[in-house]
Parts: sequence; structure tokens; C-alpha cells
Amino acid sequence: MMAACGRRRHRDDKRTRQKGYDAHGRTRRREQLLLEERLVLLAFLGELRQVLVQRVEIALGTEKLDDAPHGGGAGDGGDHAEDAERIGYSEYSYWKSVFRNFLKNKAAVVMIIVFFAIFIFSFVALWIGKYDYQHLIPDTNLCFQSPNSEYWFGTDNLGRDYWCQVWYATQTSIKLAAIVALGECLMGVTIGCIWGYVRKADRFFTELYNIFDSVPTMIYMTLIALFIGQTFWIMCASIILFHWMYMAKNVRNLVFMYRDREYNLASRCLGTKLFRILTKNILPYLISVIILRVALSIPSTIALETTLSYLGLGLDVNTPSLGILLRNSRTFFLDYPYLLIFPAVIVSLVTITFYLAGNAFSDAADPRNHV
Repeated sequence: MMAACGRRRHRDDKRTRQKGYDAHGRTRRREQLLLEERLVLLAFLGELRQVLVQRVEIALGTEKLDDAPHGGGAGDGGDHAEDAERIGYSEYSYWKSVFRNFLKNKAAVVMIIVFFAIFIFSFVALWIGKYDYQHLIPDTNLCFQSPNSEYWFGTDNLGRDYWCQVWYATQTSIKLAAIVALGECLMGVTIGCIWGYVRKADRFFTELYNIFDSVPTMIYMTLIALFIGQTFWIMCASIILFHWMYMAKNVRNLVFMYRDREYNLASRCLGTKLFRILTKNILPYLISVIILRVALSIPSTIALETTLSYLGLGLDVNTPSLGILLRNSRTFFLDYPYLLIFPAVIVSLVTITFYLAGNAFSDAADPRNHV
């Protein structure tokens, strides 16, 4: 009796497992049929587009033949026939359209010219200046000299030439902003693509983003300045480490949006590697967002460095920057306003010009704005 019950239970378990296998097999077959239908639909749409383009080309070629003067040679007729039979070809170029749209915005072109003019002149100014920043010697007899033919931007509270200090500090601030923007771009795009495409990594990166975003940046930078240091490379690494998440969050949202489009599903079914799908199918849609984030990163980094240096938490005093010059002038600018005006004007020009030019270039890089 016990043996019979055991055999009956074994048959029931086997039948239950078989039903589960059948259900799983039906689900797999249903998914395969759906993918095959999508592939067939994509192929049909591609053939339909090709036929329509060919017919349009033939119609346009026929109109050209009707407009042409009668009596042309046989060679001309053959050329027109070849043009009419040719499959449609577009001379569209993404980057040509980007620069064409950008150059239409005259204000943005002026802004980018001003930005690069300031950056280039920061090197020329040190070359044409009368004093070398590396060999400045304090002289209390020359303190607070107003701008004149000898000292073009005057002198500071230690009697040092202010011209070479301002332009050397401009170089430092722009270099810092460029390195930070490049680091944020590389780190943010890489992590954002993984974050948006790999489903299992979404929870981890979301929690990591919430941890970094919940604490103000000023607290991070203060702790790093007090416990690690205030050198140029430490500040670059610390800003990149805590600012990559904004780029990554924007990239993640777009990757999540385009990940399950039909052409990406078809690429996965055909065995296309993940790296190629990300770089060829998805990354072109991210160009405008990446450019916008870089355009926002450079002025915001300069503003952050200026604020931290003004508070004594930025670069070391031996590494001149526009923020350090502004900090040093806060005690004397009421009596000697030129100490504040020159670095403040350069900070304003650099941040405003690059921000406006970057926004315009981001709009030009959006494929929806291409005609």
C-alpha cells in the first residue's frame, strides 16, 4: 500500500514538472515568435522605404527629362535614366548639420570667440608682460600702485605685478575646469551607460547616487581640504568624484529610454555585442545631453573653485587662481577696487560666454533641430 502511494505521488510530481516545462517552452516560443514578427516588420518597413525612395527618385528624374530641351543626345538620355534608376542616397552629415546650425547663431559664435580669445590671451599676456610670475619679489615700497605704464594692472598689497598674477590665475582656473569637465564626461557617460542598460546594476547605482546627492558638496570639499590637502590635482579628483553623478543620471535616463527600442532588440537577437550597441545605437542620441552637461560643468567648476578659494578651502596659496585673487582682494577692494575688478571681470566673461555658447552648441547637436 505504501509503495503504491509512493508511485502515485512520483507520477503526480513528474506530471506537474512536465506541465511546468511545457508552460516554460510555450513562453519561450511565444517570445521567439514576437521577435520574429518584429524582425519581419522591420525588414518590410525597410523594403517599403527603399521602394518609396526609388519611386520618388524616378518621378524626379522624369520631371527633369520633361524640363530638359528636346533634341539631346543619346548619352544625355542614358545619364538621366541612370539617375532615375539610382536608389535614393542622402548626403546628410550629422556634424556638418551641427556646425551649420551653430554658425547660424551669431551671438553664440561671438561668445565662443570671446572665450577662446581670453584663453589664448592668457598665454600671450605672460609672454608680452614685463614680469615673470615665477620670479616675482615682494617690495613693500611698491604696494598698491594703480595701473600705469609700468604695472598694467597695478600692484597688490605686497608690491607684486598684478598683470602676470591675473593671467596666470586665469590659466589655472580654465585648466582646472577643462580637466574636471573631461573627467566628469568620461566617468559619467561610462557609468550612466552601464546604469541604464544593465538592469541588475540599477539598484546599486541609484542608492549610490542618493548617498552622494544627500550630502552638500561643500561638506565633502571641506573635509577633503582639511584632511587630504589643497593641491591642484586633489581638487580636480575631488570635484570629479562627487560631480560625475549628474552626468551619469542624465545619461542613464536616456539609455533606459532607448534600450528596448526595436532596432536594439533586433541587434541583440542577431548577437551584436553590448559595447557596439551602446556606442553605435545609443550613444549618438546622447551627444546633445553630454555637450550640455560639459557646457554647464566648466563655468560651474570655475564658480565652485572661486567660492572655495574665497573661503580658504580651495587651492593652495602657492597655486594662483582667480578665486585666490578674489579672496586676497576682499580686505582692500574698497580702497583699491582694481584688485577686485580685473579677476571678477575675467571670471564673469569666462563663465557667461562658455555657458551661452555651450547651450547653443547643445541645441545644434540635437538631431531634432536638423532639417
